[in-house]
Amino acid sequence: MSLKIATTSLTRALWSGGSRQQSPKVNRACCVTLRGHDGTKERSGCSSGGSRGPCGDAQPCSELHPGAPAAASGGQRAEEPAGAPGVTGAKRRASTSTSTTAPLDQKSYMWARYADLRRTVHELIPPGACKSLNSSAIYANNEVNLDEVDIYGFDYDYTLALYSNALNSMIFNTARTFLVEHFKYPEAILNYDYIPNFAVRGLHYDIQKGLLMKIDAFHYIQPGTVYRGLRPVPDEEVLELYGGTFHVPLQLDSGFYGKGPKVKQFMDIFSIPEMTLLAVANDFFISNDIDYDPVHLSKDVSEAIGMVHLKGFMYKWIEQDLDKFIMRGEETDAVLHRLVSQGKKLFLMTNSPFSFVDKGMTHMVGKEWRDFFDVIIVQADKPHFFTDCVKPFRRLDGNGDLRWEKISSLDKGHIYKQGNLFDFLRLTGWRGSKVLYFGDHLYSDLADLTLRHGWRTGAIVPELEHETKVVSTDRYAVSLTWLQALTGLMERLQTHRDPGSKEVLDEWQKEREELRLMTKNFFNPQFGSIFRTCHNPTYFSRRLSRFSDLYMASLSCLLNYDLSQTFYPRRTPLQHEAPLWMDQLCTGCMKTPFLEEMAQIR
Repeated sequence: MSLKIATTSLTRALWSGGSRQQSPKVNRACCVTLRGHDGTKERSGCSSGGSRGPCGDAQPCSELHPGAPAAASGGQRAEEPAGAPGVTGAKRRASTSTSTTAPLDQKSYMWARYADLRRTVHELIPPGACKSLNSSAIYANNEVNLDEVDIYGFDYDYTLALYSNALNSMIFNTARTFLVEHFKYPEAILNYDYIPNFAVRGLHYDIQKGLLMKIDAFHYIQPGTVYRGLRPVPDEEVLELYGGTFHVPLQLDSGFYGKGPKVKQFMDIFSIPEMTLLAVANDFFISNDIDYDPVHLSKDVSEAIGMVHLKGFMYKWIEQDLDKFIMRGEETDAVLHRLVSQGKKLFLMTNSPFSFVDKGMTHMVGKEWRDFFDVIIVQADKPHFFTDCVKPFRRLDGNGDLRWEKISSLDKGHIYKQGNLFDFLRLTGWRGSKVLYFGDHLYSDLADLTLRHGWRTGAIVPELEHETKVVSTDRYAVSLTWLQALTGLMERLQTHRDPGSKEVLDEWQKEREELRLMTKNFFNPQFGSIFRTCHNPTYFSRRLSRFSDLYMASLSCLLNYDLSQTFYPRRTPLQHEAPLWMDQLCTGCMKTPFLEEMAQIR
């Protein structure tokens, strides 16, 4: 069954109030458990069929409220109230309601609608419906025709060079030592180890309250994602701290570059060790009942992390063991070769020093790596590079030492330091949509280029690999679609105001909250997906869609497409348009061309 037909059928099952539609039979086992009003099990039975459950279980087990129709042995449906559309094979949530205030047929009707919709979700999602989600695909926020792009620009860290997770723990450990030795924090903080996968990119940190949290595109805190140290803060306490609301006012939120006076946003991958160090330091003081100032702690942790970079520790670690820290360098080599072979101009614009970039690029591409680039700029000081029109370019000699000559042109084979974008545009003439620049930091790399100068931008989001794997699982597909369907059912039937109906709606609301928690935990137990709150896009996702025309897991995704490819953004429904849930669920499902070429370099 096609996704389009499945979508239509699911929508009809939810909103139809008329005659029943019979679905095609599915060869799938269904175990049904009937429960009495006291919650005790009365009898159970299984229909014949396959053994696959919607969550990968051996058999999809269902628990039916006594007011709801059960699926009879052999797959035949029991009688249901008129106007309750549905199909065979139910998976149901148990109801513990004992009230008989509402007429039995009214409650029975509501549970029948629930059961029908649950069957529909289970049967209309074909096994492996989203298995074709490809983490090597390129996703479009805006229409981009690569045939019109003549110049490709690149950041270095986490763009040309992808680093292993081992780097995060080393940054954390060294900054933790600085916190104790340089800032004189208690030595017991050294007992805390790095916690992989505790934090995710895009979180906000309330500097004055010492709270790490996830905020959505409308400046609302997602309930259940606020942490003080390593401990979750109850939603009731969060409401009290923020004046009875989850909303964070614009004047308190982070500024344009994510660095506000009271709330800051952690937007780059290097910030993950910083968030973890903030969490464990807060946890130490709280656990030991030691009074401290969260503002001082935030400042000191930020400086300790900065010292790891400024003192060159990170550069030394990577240079000493390039194989350990740099991943998939052969793919970067393949991308550069392909672009140059098709006549594209390339430039490198990074904040990293030349000696560090030189060793990494030599490791990935070879000693002649500079021949690929028409312009190379190091220590550019982004994002100030894009706004400062005064700082001039300086040329470096072969030893990396500064030259004194005035720069009147940017020549191939030379290395330039600092400078500003206005001189860059003047000297190269590279303007507008014929330039496509790739970077991992939405603010420092991409925001000014797309908002002020009209360049095309591509965001590197390594987290896509993990997130697309989660979204591709049957368990997630069924859970999310059922969550959406249940929400629509509640919206449709909320007009029933009698006490019994309200009890049913209250129970559905509890299930909805459980489903929200479950879908969040699929990605990260503390903070969930970097792209979604419960239903809204995250603040990170909002910035991603605004500042990047394209986004992808790595530069190697370019190898999957011809350089005349046009990327079209999906027409996702607005709130007043048709609710195409299945279509949204499978966004990105596609067969990616040129996978054979990709396989050769992996």
